[in-house]
Amino acid sequence: MTSPQLLPHDRYNQELLNQVHPPDWQNPQPQSTYDLVVIGAGTAGLVVAAGAAGLGIGLRVALVERHLMGGDCLNFGCVPSKALIRAARSIFDVQDAQRFGVSIPDGIKVDFSAVMERLRSIRSSISHHDSAQRFRDLGIDVFLGSASFTSANTIAVENQSLTFKKAVIATGTRAAQPEIPGLAETGYLTNETVFSLTECPRRLAIVGGGPIGCELAQAFQRLGSQVILLHKNDHVLDREDPAAAEIVQKALMAEGVELHLGCKIQQVQPTEAGKVLQLQASEQSFTVVVDEILVAAGRQPNVEGLNLEAVGVEYDSRRGVRVNDYLQTTQANVYAAGDICMDWKFTHAADAAARIVIKNTLFSPFGLGRSRLSQLVMPWVTYTDPEVAHVGLYEAEAEKQGIATDSITIPLDRVDRAMTDSETTGFVKILHKKGSDQILGATIVARHAGEMISEITLAIVAGKGLNTLSTVIHPYPTQAEGLKKAADAYRKTLLTPNSQLFLKWLSKLS
Repeated sequence: MTSPQLLPHDRYNQELLNQVHPPDWQNPQPQSTYDLVVIGAGTAGLVVAAGAAGLGIGLRVALVERHLMGGDCLNFGCVPSKALIRAARSIFDVQDAQRFGVSIPDGIKVDFSAVMERLRSIRSSISHHDSAQRFRDLGIDVFLGSASFTSANTIAVENQSLTFKKAVIATGTRAAQPEIPGLAETGYLTNETVFSLTECPRRLAIVGGGPIGCELAQAFQRLGSQVILLHKNDHVLDREDPAAAEIVQKALMAEGVELHLGCKIQQVQPTEAGKVLQLQASEQSFTVVVDEILVAAGRQPNVEGLNLEAVGVEYDSRRGVRVNDYLQTTQANVYAAGDICMDWKFTHAADAAARIVIKNTLFSPFGLGRSRLSQLVMPWVTYTDPEVAHVGLYEAEAEKQGIATDSITIPLDRVDRAMTDSETTGFVKILHKKGSDQILGATIVARHAGEMISEITLAIVAGKGLNTLSTVIHPYPTQAEGLKKAADAYRKTLLTPNSQLFLKWLSKLS
């Protein structure tokens, strides 16, 4: 087994490796039979393993990881990206201080190497939560190496054989490589390499206008790159509410991101001047020259080498492992969780799915009492500035299901705290069932939308509607007051001429 390497070679990356893939790690001697073998130590795998072992009922659990424990979230995703975004936001706030009557001296310098050092420091300081040693201390047999099914109840890892009653595939995904002539030969960055940069690219092309592409485009533009964002569709964040996506698109352009929509990359080649991308958009061909290319155009499931055919686990090379609503694969004693099998590719989604797997694999005899993936109410956030948060249905989805809807939108310029913060670009939009206060979904665009969406998620999970939300006291002034304003706006729609007559009658009797 070859130990993985992380660049740059500094004390923070070494500390990270010591935690999540110790170079001197010795795999344990396998037990005769495991109740559960988990393949992949990303969020889903870690939660399954720790949840099962932590019950204290003597379950024998094995966890296998071929690369870095913690998966994308710790090493190449949530943690480093949010550290980078936070640094970029601080730069923006300094540059924007004049609006608040604060004069900042000219010549402010961004120390990109210090930004990235802070990122690596934070990542390494968090890494002990996902460390091999911590999970061994939980009573889990941790195996570092590649796993491969050899039968319906055995898995091979580094010349050892693990026998299991149930297995869970949680191997995640990686950045997909677009089929662009010359891209591989020219060289490009992905989420697995971009956080190893120590110098800020002067010119950076980002391929893909989804959440990752938009987040990093804004961050690198603020950190000093000239970012060129290339997206194949007509607007960024295609899957979001169009009004929300429009706000983000305008924000990117206002900050200087060069945006090319409906764009196809025909070819990439290296030159002395830089990496040249031949582009086509609106039936016009043109070129851009950059120093680095970051690919953020989709994910590809990690199914290679698992020998899934040996156990009859069906999978697709693009969508991943096939599961039913109970997260069970086509092999009855093998389950899957996380990015490898789900459309929701979020850390919190993987965590929630892992909890379903624990119940369904270990505590649902004869299939009784199993939990379903479709029962989850899943919020998500795109961490641009402003953020876009969503939960539940979009209008188009409700229409497909034959549900008649109404919506209430409160612009942030009607929320006092947003006005005092000069953060009035955005809105709170709540979708509800027509003729009812039942909340079907919500989209929030605000600087801290991710901190606001959970109130709506809780209301949907608890079956509470806009009438209940209207009774919730929100501290004044907060931007979350926009939620109460939306609920109050719904209550006002109930004030019909007939209801007014009834209220007038009541007031006379009081």
